[in-house]
Amino acid sequence: MKLSLAIPVFNEEMALPLLMIELRKALSGIDCDYEILFINDGSRDTTATLLDQLAAADDRVKVLNFSRNFGQQAAITAGLDFCDGDAVVIMDADLQDPPSLLPEMVRLYREGFEVVSPQRVARDGESWWKRTTASTFYALMSRLADANIPQQVGDFRLLSRRAVIALRALREQHRFVRGMIAWLGLPEAFLPFERRGRAAGATSYSTWRMLRLSWTAITSFSALPLRVATIGGVCASGAAVVYFIYAAYRALIQKAVVQGWTSIVFLQCFFFGMTLLSLGMIGQYIARIYDESKQRPLYILSGTRNIDAESIAVRRAVVLPPR
Repeated sequence: MKLSLAIPVFNEEMALPLLMIELRKALSGIDCDYEILFINDGSRDTTATLLDQLAAADDRVKVLNFSRNFGQQAAITAGLDFCDGDAVVIMDADLQDPPSLLPEMVRLYREGFEVVSPQRVARDGESWWKRTTASTFYALMSRLADANIPQQVGDFRLLSRRAVIALRALREQHRFVRGMIAWLGLPEAFLPFERRGRAAGATSYSTWRMLRLSWTAITSFSALPLRVATIGGVCASGAAVVYFIYAAYRALIQKAVVQGWTSIVFLQCFFFGMTLLSLGMIGQYIARIYDESKQRPLYILSGTRNIDAESIAVRRAVVLPPR
């Protein structure tokens, strides 16, 4: 058996040395061959230099360098595209995804599970805001998404070769990998763990990036926003009909002048608001259709170490030749 580790990195110069110590310790307890594939997502510190040094010292360490920052989801995609192990583990470099879980994940894989998902039961070192927004996100996704996305499960996963092959076929531009994994519907095992704080450095995942990922998840796996806009439009139309009947009754039956200035202003604002909201929802989906129609690459590789990326055919990706 060969185990592949796909690890996206962005400005992780402080965490990388600690990560390698933990990884080597965990992998020494697993009876298998392995490779460690780092995806450098346009880091601006000395991460690229450190990765080159690691790859020069050990040919089992491989590196993909993006031409710029394409985002974590694109980096995970690249890792899945170029890993060749019988099982692939996606994990972060900040040690919040503990390498000590790797032996147990491999054991569950060998028992026949195609997906092994560590599930957080505690989130040490995270603020109240982070925990609250994360819980809200998972609660919403469990109700809105077409796929059954498990709660408190992130991108830290072990995937079988069959699962990786299936994911490689999904090449949409706006990507939410954990939702795509759930969409596959393959046999899955959950492994509870306590998520610790970052080993070093500061997180690059701001609240704004979390909100963007949440919106990508909702629009990629649910048409509910469009349904909400439709239902809102129907309700607004119903209210307009009721108000029209009331106005006609006042004018024709009671022969009273409809004062109604406040009501008219309210209804104007209400209907204009519903119209703009509906158009905005529709516009978001049209924008995504537009992005997909361009068929741009999901990422561009500007360089590699210990891997012949040019010999591997990958759809919707660009591998630049050496200078």
